[in-house]
Amino acid sequence: MAASSASKLFRAGRSLLGGLKDPNGSIGMSKDLPRSYLFSQQQRTFIQMRTNLKVVDNSGAKRVMCIQALKGKRGARLGDMIVASVKEAQPGGKVKKGQVVYGVVVRAAMQRGRSDGSEIKFDDNAVVLVNKQGEPIGTRVFGPVPHELRKKKHVKILSLAEHIA
Repeated sequence: MAASSASKLFRAGRSLLGGLKDPNGSIGMSKDLPRSYLFSQQQRTFIQMRTNLKVVDNSGAKRVMCIQALKGKRGARLGDMIVASVKEAQPGGKVKKGQVVYGVVVRAAMQRGRSDGSEIKFDDNAVVLVNKQGEPIGTRVFGPVPHELRKKKHVKILSLAEHIA
């Protein structure tokens, strides 16, 4: 019983420390961890082709899939524009399933450094749908939105947001 609770405590401590120390105190990965645990740690990457994103406005779409990131070869980050296909939509909304739309990434699971030295990351990948001119299709934005969108010239999205992080 004590051995199993110690291993659970080690797993929790390892997730907090990022796997830097094993129980012996040396730097590196532990050899006795199960392989499935090592693969369960999700790698946070850019928003790239075929990434599913949650839609956090009232445009009628629930989920979109990224077709192309419009900036950079590696993918999109906070505040970048993407081209996406609507995968799930509410009936009677402004956008329909299968429609190709533009969107601005407002939440990304990949962490991003701020100018004051802190880092910000969210639990999910989320997007606000916009037209070609960059104006939001919906009239409300749900959930937190980072203030870095101001630098990317998406002030209208910030004005519609409930909470600015």
